[in-house]
Amino acid sequence: MSFKIVEQAPARLNRSELAVPGSQPQLFEKAAKSAADVIFLDLEDAVAPDDKVQARKNVIQALHDINWGTKTLSVRINGLDTHFMYRDVVDVIEQGGERLDLIMIPKVGTPEDVYAVDMLVTQCEAAIGRKKRIGFEMIIETALGMQNVHAISAASKRNESLHFGVADYAASTKAKTTNIGGANPAYSILTDKDEKGGRDVHWGDMWHYAVARMVVAARANGLRPVDGPFGDFGDADGYKAAGGRANVLGCEGKWAIHPSQVGLANELFSPAEAEVKKAERIMEAMAQAQKEGKGAVSLDGRLIDLASIRQAEVLLAKARQISGAE
Repeated sequence: MSFKIVEQAPARLNRSELAVPGSQPQLFEKAAKSAADVIFLDLEDAVAPDDKVQARKNVIQALHDINWGTKTLSVRINGLDTHFMYRDVVDVIEQGGERLDLIMIPKVGTPEDVYAVDMLVTQCEAAIGRKKRIGFEMIIETALGMQNVHAISAASKRNESLHFGVADYAASTKAKTTNIGGANPAYSILTDKDEKGGRDVHWGDMWHYAVARMVVAARANGLRPVDGPFGDFGDADGYKAAGGRANVLGCEGKWAIHPSQVGLANELFSPAEAEVKKAERIMEAMAQAQKEGKGAVSLDGRLIDLASIRQAEVLLAKARQISGAE
C-alpha cells in the first residue's frame, strides 16, 4: 500500500438514492416510508423556474414536519450559475434545523465550485451554531467536470460521494443519444465474418469510460461512487443491466427516479448470500494459512492471498452495514 492513507467518507448505505421533486410535497411522506437508503429533495432540474421559491419552502417545512426515520437526507441545490443557489443554501441550512445530512451540488465543473459552496455552508453553520456538519454529494455531468473529476474529489473535507449525471453529460459531450442512461445500438462492434459470411453485432456500453473514471476518482479520495438515473422506469431489466455494470465497476448504488426502482437498486447493490458465505470461507482459509506461516492458499481450486482478504473484508463490511440498517 502507498504511504499516503486515504481518509474515508462516512460509511453511509447508498445502494438506492430516491429523487423527489421539491415542488411535489405530496410525495414526501411516501418517500420517507420507502426502502430507499438516501433521499434527495430536488430544487434543481425537476422544478420549474416559477416554482423554485415555493419548492424551497416546501423542503424547509418537510425537514421539520416529516419523519424521515434513519434515512440519509439530502437536498439538491440549484447550479452555481443561477441566482437561486445561494438562497437555497442559506435558507435550507438556517431555517431547516438539524435533520439535513447532505447537500447535492449539480454540474460541478471545477474544484473552485466545491470551495465556493463549502465557504457558504461553513458560514451558515457557524451563524446558527449547527451541531451536525453537512456533507457534499457532487454530480459529475459535464465534460468540464469529468476533466477535473480528480481535483473535484479532493476539493473539500465535506465531500462524501460522486454521482454520474448521464443526461447532462451526454448533452455536454454532444453524445448521439436522447436516452437517460441505457444502451445505444450504434455503439457496437461487428465480429469478423464466419465461414458462411455471417457477422454478429455486439452492443457496447457507451458510458463505461465515464463511470469507470468517476469510480477511480471517488475511491482514490475515499468517496462513494454512485451511478445516476435510468430514465425508462418501466424497463426493470434495462435498469438492472445498467446498475449491474456500474456495480461491477465499483459503484455503491444507483439513483431511483421512480419508487419502483428502489427495490431493484437495493437488491443489485447488496451482496448475495452465496457471496457472503464465500467471503467468510476466504477469511477462514487465510486465517488457517497464516497460522501455518503461509501467505497464500488454495480454495476451491483457486489461489487466494492477502488481496483476497481485502476483497472479502470489503464485502463482509457491506453485508454487516446492510444487516444493521434492516
